[in-house]
Amino acid sequence: METSLIFQQFFNNFLMSNAISWFEIPVSDMARAKRFYAALYHVDDLQTSEMMDIQMAFLPCEMSETVVGGALCAGEWYKPSADSGSLIYLNANPDLNTMLGRVEAAGGQVLMEKTSLGEHGNMAFFMDTEGNRIGLHSNE
Repeated sequence: METSLIFQQFFNNFLMSNAISWFEIPVSDMARAKRFYAALYHVDDLQTSEMMDIQMAFLPCEMSETVVGGALCAGEWYKPSADSGSLIYLNANPDLNTMLGRVEAAGGQVLMEKTSLGEHGNMAFFMDTEGNRIGLHSNE
């Protein structure tokens, strides 16, 4: 599917009900990052596109009025980081242990095991194959 059509479908259906509307995870090796995140999400492959000299691979999500989507991005402006910049938490519902259990087999590193947030669910951290520190969150 053409990149502009993907963005158009996403943003035409998006309501301003979330603080975040879109996120991008910087990668230095798109093929390696795609393999890692496809394994994490337990999918065969990620849909890819290129726009303005930026390689993109879209993380799986269902298009709806309240969804927040994102992509892996490789390009001049994208530099992976383990200790600076924003920290994002991927939705790992219903139980983040499922996704966290795939991290090391896919080439990443678990930085913090599942940790309770009480009534706010659970969280964990991992380092992806590109050197990014990423959080996971789930309700259970």
